[in-house]
Amino acid sequence: MADATPSRTPPEGATGCLALANGDVLWGRGFGAEGAAVGEVCFNTAMTGYQEVMTDPSYAGQIITFTFPHIGNVGANPDDVEGLNPHALGCIVREDVTDPSNFRATHRFDGWLRNNGRIGLAGIDTRALTRAIRVQGAPNGVIAHASDGRFDVDALIEQARTWPGLEGMDLAKQVSSTQSYKWEDGLWSAGEGYATHAANPDGPHVVAIDFGLKRNILRNLVAAGARLTVVPATATFDEVMAHQPDGVFLSNGPGDPAATGAYAVPVIRELLAISKPIFGICLGHQLLGLAVGGKTSKMHQGHRGANHPVKRTDDGRVEITSMNHGFAVETESLPANVEPTHFSLFDGSLAGLRLTDKPAFSVQYHPEASPGPQDSHYLFEQFVSQLERGV
Repeated sequence: MADATPSRTPPEGATGCLALANGDVLWGRGFGAEGAAVGEVCFNTAMTGYQEVMTDPSYAGQIITFTFPHIGNVGANPDDVEGLNPHALGCIVREDVTDPSNFRATHRFDGWLRNNGRIGLAGIDTRALTRAIRVQGAPNGVIAHASDGRFDVDALIEQARTWPGLEGMDLAKQVSSTQSYKWEDGLWSAGEGYATHAANPDGPHVVAIDFGLKRNILRNLVAAGARLTVVPATATFDEVMAHQPDGVFLSNGPGDPAATGAYAVPVIRELLAISKPIFGICLGHQLLGLAVGGKTSKMHQGHRGANHPVKRTDDGRVEITSMNHGFAVETESLPANVEPTHFSLFDGSLAGLRLTDKPAFSVQYHPEASPGPQDSHYLFEQFVSQLERGV
């Protein structure tokens, strides 16, 4: 698929491979943990932030191809993580991981992957693989690493062929917290690290429904002045309201929004019925879209990277955003009381919406990831300010 002549016979020195559902096998040098993992092969265009990408719960079930060739040269550290553990299954890179060159690094990236049970594959023509994904769509594949260079290629291809794919798959339950908890930490600053116990004790109370949330979203809500309680993805309307929230946040997360919506959408509809203020990001945006009667569909290749331009409909300004999604809300499916607020300038897909008769809005992209670097931080301030005003 990616190389000019993908072969089932490993070349000399190959210790890793990517076996695709169409029978192609790409050979390279394995690093990180040994083993094999099956998932959807996608690509991410960010130049850095790879540790945050690997630990983002939204990447559950996916193998990441990094288009930037030098991944790993800033190392890894215990702070730049978005979840307790890595959720991406593995990563594919062009060049071998080098020694880190960053004052915050505590580990080499390959060692960090090995310690966390995740597979890496180097020496792949990531440009060719990315072009193939753009043309043919994101394939199912198996990433494998064996230091002895021995692989059961036919078994790997069959595993890729029989994997059901992300469409119709609910992964939020797998990555969500299983119990409620308070969150108080704020943003990172040089010389200080992450602010601890930074939540405003008198700020509006936000209940965040965890469909696979990123920690930096919580930090930004705290920085905007909110108090936070996180609840599991499967929390019922009564369980959410038992915390007496001033507003509800719908988090990002992995998988098919229609599958997660089977239990999440009824809760969101009840929240809308009592006009509870709602803010959603990524999967939360898609679930809000479903709750108001819209439809979602799987994208051809998805949007993943830190350089995605988004245009606001109210003033025409462009935000440089970070995105990570393989599903989208279909604009034409939205009812009359829903107003599009943002569109992707890459393909025109919907990137934000708001209700005209309820205090609810959402965006498809990740304002907490700071690619602009702070083009979109106003969304957190907008939500918390709305709660402070009681509207």
